[in-house]
Amino acid sequence: MSHERLFSMRASAPDEPVSTSEAAALFAGLSDAPVLILAVSGGPDSTAMMWLAARWRARAAHGPTLVAVTIDHGLRAESAREALGVKRLAKTLNVEHRTLRWTGRKPKTGMQEAARNARYRLLADAARQAGASHVLTAHTLDDQAETVLFRLARGSGLSGLRGMVPRAPLPSPKRGGSIAAGDRGGVNSSQRTPTRRASLADLPLAGGGGALLLVRPLLSLPKSRLRATLRAAKIPFADDPSNRDPRFTRPRLRELMPGLAAEGLDARRLAGFARRMARADQAIEHAADAAGARLSRGAGPVVFNRQYADLPAEVALRLLGRAVAQVGNEGPVELAKLEALYDALAAAMAQKPPAARFRRTLAGALVTFAGEITVERAPARRSGVPVGIKRRKGAFTKAG
Repeated sequence: MSHERLFSMRASAPDEPVSTSEAAALFAGLSDAPVLILAVSGGPDSTAMMWLAARWRARAAHGPTLVAVTIDHGLRAESAREALGVKRLAKTLNVEHRTLRWTGRKPKTGMQEAARNARYRLLADAARQAGASHVLTAHTLDDQAETVLFRLARGSGLSGLRGMVPRAPLPSPKRGGSIAAGDRGGVNSSQRTPTRRASLADLPLAGGGGALLLVRPLLSLPKSRLRATLRAAKIPFADDPSNRDPRFTRPRLRELMPGLAAEGLDARRLAGFARRMARADQAIEHAADAAGARLSRGAGPVVFNRQYADLPAEVALRLLGRAVAQVGNEGPVELAKLEALYDALAAAMAQKPPAARFRRTLAGALVTFAGEITVERAPARRSGVPVGIKRRKGAFTKAG
């Protein structure tokens, strides 16, 4: 079922349990998958997802095998007991269950990001071992609203403000715990659109090459309806106090939501804003595709002809970001830095006559302008002096 169609489902009372027919609609597109991995922490959202998926699968003639996976991060004394509670419930629902533990040393800073990285890595391991291509998480309408606010506060572009999508490639953290290039929402060869500090969820709409898919079947539902579903079924769930810890950004944003809702900016309206941003982002990506095919050439360095200067700024910015990501070798491109590069390039092109020579580097790419724009791999750094900088009488000055 499409993102738009999910959100167009009939409005239900905030405390109304999710019906059997609604559950069937939420999971309908997954009927042909042989195995589904359900990320179940034991909290209300993921517990409701497991309950609804089990009911849906039980009514299907040939439903997929469900495997609930609980990640024990080892950060709270209660985590082992909560994993055991998920295992017991899964057994009553005829759902396979596995507990995977995040072992090894834990970082002193950036704990939430490190835990998220470990969680995705372990879920990917579980999926591969089970022969699954889909990992389901219980992100909700409320989570979508928080994500939009989170990214807005961090200066994301349109791609970030589209929020989470119902399906995306599963983020692929490296074994060491860092995020593989592109998963932060920057620009690289697999994610063409620049954003600033988007979350792991800010990924292209579809995967390729047999990549694992992250699926969010509950993205159209508010948390209140999931809790109502569990109450009606008399299903217990765990409570993670870190969800209210003011040291973390999301709990602080969560505290703001009632006040924002009183002003009309509730979760559903923020989710609607995200859908509109997604439509605009898709349109600009299409325009950038067409402009790139018309204006660029070269199998090695990327070259844009003089008509690049006539493009709308957002389209030109994206083409520049794509080129830097394609030839550079220093990871994702931060939106603010890309914007600064584009502004300098646009100023150079606008000079009368145009600047004789423009030369800048970003993320391992060298951008020059001398009648045409060329984006190529930057020369290797030497003697600790950054590319684009030259020595002059003991001082460092910008070249070009």
